[in-house]
Amino acid sequence: MALAVAISLLMTGAALAAEEHAAPRWGDFGWRVLNFVLFAGILWYFVGGLARKFFTGRREQIRQGLDDLENQRAEARKRLAEVEDRIAHLESERQAILDESVAQAERLKAGILEEAQRQADQILEQARRTAENEGRTILAEVRAAVADEIVDAARKTLVEKLDAQGHDALIAKSLNKVVLQ
Repeated sequence: MALAVAISLLMTGAALAAEEHAAPRWGDFGWRVLNFVLFAGILWYFVGGLARKFFTGRREQIRQGLDDLENQRAEARKRLAEVEDRIAHLESERQAILDESVAQAERLKAGILEEAQRQADQILEQARRTAENEGRTILAEVRAAVADEIVDAARKTLVEKLDAQGHDALIAKSLNKVVLQ
């Protein structure tokens, strides 16, 4: 502001000198220059320290801001490197997950097949036992039926061929065998 005042004074003096068309008055100009230098010196004396502090502080703020931005930039580059690294390993992670899933599926398949085989063996064993039991039952029924028929046939034959005297001889012979044994 003081500089603007000084410049306007100089311009006013130059304009006045130009209007008069007279020879420049160097003495008057010298006093004005001396006045400006003194005014600027006083102004610098009182305001210079504050201006210096302001510009020094501003310079420090700018330097600090630049340092902060550089730190942020370095941090952003670090994060970018981490993200790129994770992206680069994403394919291997995907493949590892896929491999693990395939391995689990194979283990599950093997377990299911093993369980199915065990159940099939169990069903076959149960069917074999059931068949054996039914075979024994049928064989016993057939034997009982055949024995009944043999007894019936023998009874019929004995009744037809055996008379009272033969009947008594047969009973005596059977009793002798039972007693002798």
